[in-house]
Amino acid sequence: MQIIIIGIFALAVVFLIGIFNHLVRLRFLVKEAWSDIDVQLKKRHDLIPNIVEVVKSYKEYEQRLFAQITQLRSKAMANTTNIKEKSELENQFSFGIKNLFALVEAYPDLKANKNFLDLQKTLIRIENDIEMARRYYNGTVRNLNTAVETFPSNLVSFAFHFKSADFFEIEYATERQVPDVKI
Repeated sequence: MQIIIIGIFALAVVFLIGIFNHLVRLRFLVKEAWSDIDVQLKKRHDLIPNIVEVVKSYKEYEQRLFAQITQLRSKAMANTTNIKEKSELENQFSFGIKNLFALVEAYPDLKANKNFLDLQKTLIRIENDIEMARRYYNGTVRNLNTAVETFPSNLVSFAFHFKSADFFEIEYATERQVPDVKI
């Protein structure tokens, strides 16, 4: 009888260790995914001053928008560990970039400039990479949060203080809307 009790206890310990290791692995995947987003955001932050300079060379009197984008870039580059805060800053920065490209629409000769077109293509590629990194991050957050909140792993996560992570979300309702395409 003692052997059976010891065997059940040993199985329970092995099971709990497995759950703990799974939670640790998920937590590291979330950190890795966030690091991937940071790399892509850094690329975008490094590219924006080049785009602004090309646009500035065409029209000097749009200073307010340039100042706003520069300020938003600085805020977005701030080292913050709070995912919600970082997400909000990046959403504001994305909105500023959209305003910059809306300005460009008013200047057909700028839209045809080779330097601007190259920078725009690079930015589009980086934005796509950011989107993929966000999806991966949100997937790893989903997996971690599911493990933290479902039975029996929620018992282990509670005992060892594993916390749910925040999703990297879009803030602006306009980014959630389907574009109105007229033919």
